[in-house]
Amino acid sequence: MTTDQYILAIESSCDETSVAVLKNGKELLSNIIASQVESHKRFGGVVPEVASRHHVEVITTCIEDALSEAGVVASDLDAVAVTYGPGLVGALLVGMAAAKAFAWAHGLPLIPVNHMAGHLMAAREVEELEYPLLALLVSGGHTELVYVTAPGEYHIVGETRDDAVGEAYDKVGRVMGLTYPAGREIDELAHKGQDVYQFPRAMIKEDHLEFSFSGLKSAFINLHHNAQQKGEDLVLEDLCASFQAAVLDILLAKTKKALERYPVNTLVVAGGVAANQGLRERLAEEIRDVKVIIPPLRLCGDNAGMIAYAAAVEYDKGNFASLDLNAKPSLAFDYLEN
Repeated sequence: MTTDQYILAIESSCDETSVAVLKNGKELLSNIIASQVESHKRFGGVVPEVASRHHVEVITTCIEDALSEAGVVASDLDAVAVTYGPGLVGALLVGMAAAKAFAWAHGLPLIPVNHMAGHLMAAREVEELEYPLLALLVSGGHTELVYVTAPGEYHIVGETRDDAVGEAYDKVGRVMGLTYPAGREIDELAHKGQDVYQFPRAMIKEDHLEFSFSGLKSAFINLHHNAQQKGEDLVLEDLCASFQAAVLDILLAKTKKALERYPVNTLVVAGGVAANQGLRERLAEEIRDVKVIIPPLRLCGDNAGMIAYAAAVEYDKGNFASLDLNAKPSLAFDYLEN
């Protein structure tokens, strides 16, 4: 008779407090998410101290709700998983304190999880992954190409030299007066406009797999400010379409180059920007020779369900942490030299 395995996972790396329960490494029984977006909107971005305080306020309730929705109690659990980086250090410490206290109180092993591994392994909600695979991870804080040689073995083969793609979306959104976070609104407006402003595509023809979005962001801001100073009107939909076309051209060009360099059968595209419909459409049109797996929309943003999927892999490998585990706000995968 086999015994079911239950993992409780906690995510608090930025501005979402989330707790999930995963059964047998593949069935997500609950995924509670307490978002702070409304609190940070007035600042046009996440304020770390505000984020930490909100995590403290709701973390206990989120744990209780996740267990209740999953229909399990602490004695049913086999392990507690927690994001220990990368992220905002204060926010990470709240989730880690809760996870360590819960693990200690109930005699459970603690599983440390890299936040970006969580984004990547959320693809397991769609189907089991075949290795080796390539992943494009695109979020507010990261833009990287990752070569995954085996379960839990992650290697960066290319990443942004400056702004992350999600960060660029939010910065140009702020210039246009859009509500934070701006990614979804820019995507929607882009579908109504045309690429008429011809923004630069940095390093698109270079042989390496690095990204850069700061030049694109600066070109956008300069165009917008110059038009304002001259009293010229810009078409918002065309601005968004032109910006998004440049972003997607860069992402697709580097991804195709990576697929040529690292032949695989599977491409995972994950992270908050993986929710972008324009990106999904371009992937469907242009990536034909490999299977493209994108997590469902509910698992694209920060959530504990994705941490649980990554934790199940670490559990199988016996990768546990002691209770002196500390937050690593700059945690990153190993870099595989090209």
